[in-house]
Amino acid sequence: MKKIVVISGGLGSPSSTRVLGDDIVARLREDLAAKGEELEVTVAELRELAHPIMDAMLTGFPTGDLARITDAVAAADGLVVVSPTFSASISGLVKSFFDILEMDTLKGKHILMAATGGTERHSLMLEFAMRPLFSYLGALPVRTAIFAATSDFGGPGVGSLDRRVRAGAQELADALAGSQRAVEADDFVEFATLLRN
Repeated sequence: MKKIVVISGGLGSPSSTRVLGDDIVARLREDLAAKGEELEVTVAELRELAHPIMDAMLTGFPTGDLARITDAVAAADGLVVVSPTFSASISGLVKSFFDILEMDTLKGKHILMAATGGTERHSLMLEFAMRPLFSYLGALPVRTAIFAATSDFGGPGVGSLDRRVRAGAQELADALAGSQRAVEADDFVEFATLLRN
């Protein structure tokens, strides 16, 4: 049994951010089932935890439902993190959630990064805002990050989005199952990091 937590930063109900997260989980479940693995999913809708997140930033510790989510993150094998794009970056709510986690909570955890936004021009925020954050926190982001613009939902971009979801979910499934493909990808990331330092 593999455990993941989906962190959804959408502010609406329903939100395209949650829809994207659900699509990723559905594909991930299929990919893991093909490997003989079951999937346990915990979904965290951060809009419902906004006040507790701010309280935790002020007091230094989470309580109630937020504490249960942070415990689930600590116990998870991996995460799917989906943020709306605000000011060409991740949302403040999503960043604040990760700010309240204990140091090393994400260390060694595989993460699939995803984001939604009005236009694909903001898709690089995944690489310059999200990937450095998770790398700093010791997580292992998979290679494919998924950006979904408004036109990807119900428009001509649906096929392309579906391909990106399939690729990202497959990489996360490989990483969670410990397959050789995932090890090779992690080795490449480690080597690239060494080259930059």
